[in-house]
Formats: sequence, structure tokens, C-alpha cells
Amino acid sequence: MEFKGFSEKTLLFLKAIRANNNKEWFEAHKSEYEELILNPSRAFVVEMGEHLQALEPTIHAEPKINKSLFRIYRDIRRMGSNKEPIKSRIGIIFWQGKASRLQSSSFYLHFSPDELFVAVGVRWFEKPLLDAFRNYIKDEEKRVELDTVLKELSACGYQILPHGYKRYPQGFSSDMPSADMALFKGMAAYKILEPSLIENGEKLIFALYKIYEGMLPLQKIVYEMSLKVKGD
Repeated sequence: MEFKGFSEKTLLFLKAIRANNNKEWFEAHKSEYEELILNPSRAFVVEMGEHLQALEPTIHAEPKINKSLFRIYRDIRRMGSNKEPIKSRIGIIFWQGKASRLQSSSFYLHFSPDELFVAVGVRWFEKPLLDAFRNYIKDEEKRVELDTVLKELSACGYQILPHGYKRYPQGFSSDMPSADMALFKGMAAYKILEPSLIENGEKLIFALYKIYEGMLPLQKIVYEMSLKVKGD
């Protein structure tokens, strides 16, 4: 299936989910979900994946649920304030490495009626990856390099995840060059676009490719760091 973009009805359907967020309504509109979201998402993963593999040949682009695609149902048993059973934000991920997709450096996006969010990196580190990150940036040269890349991305208009910690972990202090790198709980850069961009397949692919290409230096650093996870 060729990817031509998402329908102009897609964002309206996501708004309808918000207004009717229950499984009964969703099951009655399952065919619309497949037509407006699931099928074009699969086609998008195939085409965008081919472009991204030109940047990073080992990127995973798998047009399946729990691979590059996320489940539409939210696990309301997990901790969190949002207990709505159906998601009105559609996430897609292309990850690099052998770890789980959320603990691998990745090219990520999600879209909703509010925004098209485009990111590179890892949103939050679980302990094995956090340990690998801190060991990686104990090397002053690598720490300063990461700091430089983040500043260059910021200068290009990309946003960086804020620090997640206020205290320096063991082995780091404020007098070290680029010491604040140790305060990150995750490592990602992102850009927010108008959600209507998803309706034009050619423009969407082009815009995403340019953004991901611009953020590629961070992708490479986070991937290199992830290879240091203990046991890998």
C-alpha cells in the first residue's frame, strides 16, 4: 500500500475518540480506525523506514502493533492520571539496537488534534540505560561533545528535554566541564509541528526526514551510549 498521507478525516476521528472515550463506541467504529489510522500508519512505517535506513541502516521499521506501531488501547492498570481506555494520540517509533524499543535510541513521532511531535533519542532512562549513560559521560570528552551537540540543536530551533534531576549523581560535581549533562533523566531532542501536515504524504515524509537528519548527531550518540548497557 502506497503512503499518500493520512485522510483529512483522521484528526476529526481522534477528536471523536476524545468525545466518546469508551470501548463500546470504539468497537462500533473499528472499521474507521483501520481505514483512517491503522492502515495508513502501516504504509507510513514502510516508506519512512526506507528513508531512515538511508541515515541509519540498522533502524527497525516494522509496521506491526507493539513494534513500530503502538496499541490504540491504553493500559489503565498502569500508574498515571490518564485512565481513558482509548488513545487519541497516535505514536510511531523507529528504534535502533537490541533493547526494547523505548529503551533504544529512536526516531519517534506522535500526532493528535493538538500537535505533530517529532523526536530523537530516549525519553526516559530505566536503570540499566541510566547507568550506561552516566558511565558514558564520565568521559569528559564525550560529555563535552554531547553538551555541544545539544547546544547546536537548540540553536537550530530544536527543543531538548529538561533535566530530570536536581542533584549531581555520585562521581559528578558542578565544577566539571558540562557537568549538567549528568542531571538528565532521559536524552532527546524534539520539534512540534502543525498536525495537519500528516494529510500530505510527500510533505510529511520530506519534513520528517529533514528533522531527523538534523537531529542525527544526537541519535548516534545515544545509540553509541546504549551499546554500553551492561549485558549487551
